[in-house]
Amino acid sequence: MKDEDSPRRPLPGSIMTDTPDTSSQDRIAKVMARAGLCSRREAEAWIAEGRVTVNGATLTTPAVTVGPDDTITVDGRPLPVKERTRLWVYHKPGGQVTTAVDRQGSPTVFGRLPRDLPRVMTVGRLDINTEGLLLLTNDGGLARVLELPSTGWLRRYRVRAHGSISQVKLDALKPGITIEGVHYGPIEATLDRTQGGNIWLTMGLREGKNREIKNVLEALGLRVNRLIRVSYGPFMLREIAIGAVEEVKPRVLRDQLGFKLAEEAKITLPEPTKGAAPKRGKGGQERGKPDDAAPLVGYANRAGPGPRCRAAREDPQQDRRLSPIECLRPAARCMQRWRPHHTAQ
Repeated sequence: MKDEDSPRRPLPGSIMTDTPDTSSQDRIAKVMARAGLCSRREAEAWIAEGRVTVNGATLTTPAVTVGPDDTITVDGRPLPVKERTRLWVYHKPGGQVTTAVDRQGSPTVFGRLPRDLPRVMTVGRLDINTEGLLLLTNDGGLARVLELPSTGWLRRYRVRAHGSISQVKLDALKPGITIEGVHYGPIEATLDRTQGGNIWLTMGLREGKNREIKNVLEALGLRVNRLIRVSYGPFMLREIAIGAVEEVKPRVLRDQLGFKLAEEAKITLPEPTKGAAPKRGKGGQERGKPDDAAPLVGYANRAGPGPRCRAAREDPQQDRRLSPIECLRPAARCMQRWRPHHTAQ
């Protein structure tokens, strides 16, 4: 397939001018994917099967650009109107694959999602045995941008591994490491505690290559036996139940993506709602409500794991009401409703 910056093929039935306006045009497969009808690969297959028409002409190649004034049909039906960009956080359990269909018959993420969810795609992938946060979106452009290492979002994991290691060896991963000719970028790794023959680590990385954490730790003499992703950029797993899905509120999505990423992904963010400003008390905090939403969203993307509550540091398992993932939030910002175990250090 030609690069997107190469000369565009004219649309069937379109009128060519000396200075065509291509600012609002996109490849036909991308437009179909953003309408939530299929993936780009599926769109290209449908075009090859002769199921897609533009302005009444049947397409034979996906190397066609379309604009807002073009009429697109699939199997004789108009292309659905593009839905606003949405994002969900899914707590993936182990044993699910992040593909639409698995030839070996393993359960898939998409087969376990609620029926009322629109057609979505994953932002990146998790191995079948990896648990935790998986982002879902209805916008292929957003998924592509969030997957890019250049976006710079930190993906943080809780790791249980068999073996022993010192913090000094983990600190050596900060500039990156090359294993069997494959270079892995900077990795933040913190030794949290030892539990029998296992250790618990908190690791943060920005690339997310295939089996990166497992390969890196194996090179250090450790064998990973549990891997949980707890955050992806500013979005955190928090207390979402295993197998549950929670949609990111439009305001939070708009604030966290910002104009630059939205422009790069070519998405339209929801406008801020206009309403009366809430009454605020000291420190700009709304009266009667804890200041928990915005700080928690941004906390996971900081350089280090930050201070944890004293109970979590001393004995993370002493309160069984906690999530299986240890509390990584400052005591003052934890959203747990039960507060006794969050006595600040």
